Amino acid sequence: MFKEFKNFILTGNVIDLAVAVILGAAIGGVVNGFVSDIAMPFIGHFIGGADFSNLKYVLDEAVIGSDGAVLTAENAIKYGSWLNAIIKLVAVGFVLFLIVKAYNKTKKPVEAPPTGPTEIDLLTEIRDALKK
Repeated sequence: MFKEFKNFILTGNVIDLAVAVILGAAIGGVVNGFVSDIAMPFIGHFIGGADFSNLKYVLDEAVIGSDGAVLTAENAIKYGSWLNAIIKLVAVGFVLFLIVKAYNKTKKPVEAPPTGPTEIDLLTEIRDALKK
């Protein structure tokens, strides 16, 4: 059983998958940083300086006691975080699209094998040669 597991783990597909997961995590970190630190402030600037991560619709305000302690936490729909997640998804999809497109350009196109005479053509040629 251990030998079968060793053979399974050392096959190319598993190693390729592991590399893809690690690279995906690294690319995800880069894209998250880009969206959080560059794209969102830029977009927020054009919509009046708003930060999407702080956008929310408050359903119930927080209840604060006389000593300043929060008695009941705020209940809010945080749609800004959801917008950030949508923008991150689009950004990651676009980056992966560019990577796959660049990879496909490096591949050589598969050429069709040269076409020759078909079996029928060869048999017809043989028949005609035998008739002579």
